[in-house]
Amino acid sequence: MSLTKTVKKDKILAVDDVFDNLLVLEAVLEDEDYEISLVEDSKIALAMVEESPPDLILLDVMMPEIDGYEFTRRIRQNPALPFIPILLLTAHYQSSVVEGLDAGADDFIRKPFDPDELHARVRSLLRLKHSIDERDQMANLRADFVSRFTHDLRIPLVASNRVLKLLLEGRFCEVSPQLQEIIDTMIGSNQDLLEMVNTLLEVYRHEAGCKTLKISPCNIQELVGEVSQELTPLAEEKGLTVNIDLGETASSVMGDRLELRRVLTNIIGNAIKFTDEGSVNIHCYPTPVAVTIDIQDTGPGISKQDQAILFERFRQGKHQRSGSGLGLYLSRCIIEAHQGTIDVTSEPGQGSTFTIRLPVASENQK
Repeated sequence: MSLTKTVKKDKILAVDDVFDNLLVLEAVLEDEDYEISLVEDSKIALAMVEESPPDLILLDVMMPEIDGYEFTRRIRQNPALPFIPILLLTAHYQSSVVEGLDAGADDFIRKPFDPDELHARVRSLLRLKHSIDERDQMANLRADFVSRFTHDLRIPLVASNRVLKLLLEGRFCEVSPQLQEIIDTMIGSNQDLLEMVNTLLEVYRHEAGCKTLKISPCNIQELVGEVSQELTPLAEEKGLTVNIDLGETASSVMGDRLELRRVLTNIIGNAIKFTDEGSVNIHCYPTPVAVTIDIQDTGPGISKQDQAILFERFRQGKHQRSGSGLGLYLSRCIIEAHQGTIDVTSEPGQGSTFTIRLPVASENQK
């Protein structure tokens, strides 16, 4: 018994208000194994695309009601549609190639066309379609794998920490000081791994474009103050001083408070983590158009070479306490999603300053 793989036919939608032109297209392409639909009415064709997207659209430029340029724009402006290559066809030499390509078309051919040239352009655009579909499928598979992988990792980590905490409370047996130290270390290691897993999931959500930000007015100085106060005890344990200057004028930004908190916690936490003596200084500089947040430390500093790649994914610093190399990359993703910037200035042995800039909310947004 043999299994035959079914090969999916490429679906081509041809749209032209002159039916004879559609018959010519069908005759030229009929030798190929395409599934061709012929439509004279551009409104009907647009509805067909939205209901069942084809693999390629052959589109006449000069049509009543919705011409080829407007048809193309509507297709490209519809976020619910996948990528569909569009080949514009026209018999009019005054038709603008520039306008068609700017509207979102992928290629342009004039009538009367050479059949071999039409075949070549159709094959080329279908190759492009298949390539982009394969890329998107791989991206979806990767995102699905990461989501499942991180979910499957989180469950045993959370369960393990719950049991360890019960053990630490003496629920199962008497806990000696030595055993308590071991359990504390295990809980801390599990927590670090859980944080890394959560960060990995957030990174892939941003990269896959499926991260939804809950945007609302956010008092950024208040948020900086909250995060700084929460992390100050960690600095005090190391004998560090935390100096906070929030400025005199309150500023609101349009942002996701939870995501901005994630960034500030990461950057301020890193400043404390990598500084062994001295201080961490946090300054806010609000202006009418933007607010700048400087997080300055007196740590070991960062070389110019490392600064150039610091915000790339999986790029770890040279410091022995460096983590997975995802925290700063995720911070950059979040800040850029808020139309802001994040960068660093540093000299080895002279500390580092991380600078975050976010646009201030307009009066209409507040």
